[in-house]
Amino acid sequence: MIDPLFWLGLSILLVAVSLAAVLVALLPAVQEIARAARSIEKLADTLNRELPPTLESIRLTGMEISELTDDVTDGVKSAGQVVKNVDKTIDGAKTQAKKVQLTTRSFLTGIKAAWKTFNRSNNNNNIPPSGHRSVDRLPHGQRMPLEFPHERSTSYPKEHSEADKE
Repeated sequence: MIDPLFWLGLSILLVAVSLAAVLVALLPAVQEIARAARSIEKLADTLNRELPPTLESIRLTGMEISELTDDVTDGVKSAGQVVKNVDKTIDGAKTQAKKVQLTTRSFLTGIKAAWKTFNRSNNNNNIPPSGHRSVDRLPHGQRMPLEFPHERSTSYPKEHSEADKE
């Protein structure tokens, strides 16, 4: 057979050729990895420059939104108080209007009664010479007895009924 040194040399040669082929194939991949690393580095620099001010702006915007929310909440509470006060004022006005209506009715009723009385006093033909007016009364058969729902059924006062028991 052939010398083992030959086989060793051939094996080393094949390993060297395989390594060279791997290196030739690996070279474009390494170049792409280097290009990607440069892109990542540029992106990191851009983020380092742009991200802190952006984050600061976002933080300030959040604080402003919180302040505006508090202001709106205070405004809504204030509006609620105003509505309650308006309701109370309207209720008071209604009550006063009812009182005015009742007072006006009472006043007008008094005026009517005074007018009727004034007109009766001017009409002296109905007053007898004794100075007393005649009272129009129902005949005895048409009179109805008065009944009061809260009085006792007996017509005697309480004192007399107790005295009668003794």
